[in-house]
Amino acid sequence: MDQDKFYREQKYMQRALELSQLALGRTSPNPLVGCVIVRNGEVVGEGFHHKAGTPHAEVHALLAAGEKAKGAEVYVTLEPCSHYGRTPPCADALIQAEVKRVIVAMTDPNPLVSGQGIEKLRNAGIEVEIGLLADEAKKVNEAFLKVISTGMPFVLYKAALTLDGKTAVESGDSKWITSEVSRHHVHELRNIYDVIMVGSQTILQDNPQLTCRYIENGRDPVRLIVDGMLSIPPNAEVLNSSSSPCILATTMAADSAKILSLKNKPNIEVWQYDSKRNVPLIELMRDIVKKGWNSVLLEGGGNLAGKMLQEKFIDKLEFIFAPKLAGSGPSPLSGLHLTRMAQSFPIKGLTLNNLADDYHFTGYPDYDANFK
Repeated sequence: MDQDKFYREQKYMQRALELSQLALGRTSPNPLVGCVIVRNGEVVGEGFHHKAGTPHAEVHALLAAGEKAKGAEVYVTLEPCSHYGRTPPCADALIQAEVKRVIVAMTDPNPLVSGQGIEKLRNAGIEVEIGLLADEAKKVNEAFLKVISTGMPFVLYKAALTLDGKTAVESGDSKWITSEVSRHHVHELRNIYDVIMVGSQTILQDNPQLTCRYIENGRDPVRLIVDGMLSIPPNAEVLNSSSSPCILATTMAADSAKILSLKNKPNIEVWQYDSKRNVPLIELMRDIVKKGWNSVLLEGGGNLAGKMLQEKFIDKLEFIFAPKLAGSGPSPLSGLHLTRMAQSFPIKGLTLNNLADDYHFTGYPDYDANFK
């Protein structure tokens, strides 16, 4: 392939990836997908998957292209589906449109598709190429890929810290550690993650709403509070601040009368687990996926986050450091108990971004490199 053609094709696939992200936080349990149709060097159709149960990206792009799709090249960020779900197969739509060539960033790991869409296109005489900007496509769909491969949700742990690694001062006060710009960024995360998850101590200490604010056309995530003893008060802000579902994950230690009272509140669900004190996190993670949610934004506190990391449920970390010192305040991972430095968790893919006066470190726990 000549260099000019290579760069053109990269440009079209990059555009498809950008389109896919217009639906961030809106497509679960489906992946994010974007599509660009090009004929004679001209973009004649674009589309992206908006929401589960609605037409896929290829269908939107084909509708935009109309008759110009015939003989065209199609750039799509994920393998076109080959099966009937809530919508017809996209591979069939591309065949019927008589496109000439399909460039796919990555194959779909979903067993219902997994190479079958590509095979169907090739059997129809359509040229198919795979792998253009594959790494970027995998990054866009990291939550979907985690769910498909493991049956567990993708979890990002976000924490705001002082320079000496504290999430509050000794009294528990944490308003505000980071800048207004960083706090706005956190609401952007809430807008694109399916579930926001905290422990009961965060509710008792801070009484947060856990809603998405300051974002145009934003939406509140599902609020999930891990509260084994069901200790949060009925007038807590999180129980009364949004029409978004609020789930209380608790155990057999919870007061039955309080459970009944909370269940009578609008938008409140109580998930009670057969455990005496602590919510079994592995069961909770699986139940999140069963509800059709791919991604979880874990916002604390340190006890819950430490246990989540200990059990290897955290996929990504974002620590936001402010240029402040707090002394003997709480830790972001107080629930993680190690006895040797060799047990510590290495972080891979670490990046650093500066927002206002704050420093955002983002990376992935490298569980494979952790030899306990």
